[in-house]
Amino acid sequence: MNRYMPLTGHDCTIPALLIDTQAPLDVLHDAAAHRIRAVTQLLENIAFREEVSSDTVTLHDFAHLLAIPLRDVCDLMDVITRRLSSSTS
Repeated sequence: MNRYMPLTGHDCTIPALLIDTQAPLDVLHDAAAHRIRAVTQLLENIAFREEVSSDTVTLHDFAHLLAIPLRDVCDLMDVITRRLSSSTS
């Protein structure tokens, strides 16, 4: 596994955001947990509102906004899984 892995949510030829695959596991886990908590907090805030706009453009933008940190979490969890698998082999 390369030391620095680009985030998969942003497809470009020169990646600007990278994951240090050799960072301590607790640091990688904390980064993933932080993103999950942020998405959860936003979803809970909207779920408890009386009215939510259901405009198609708004919903598309909102879904995209939440997908970005969730894709980051998937990438972080992939690194954690690979690291844990290689340490038990």
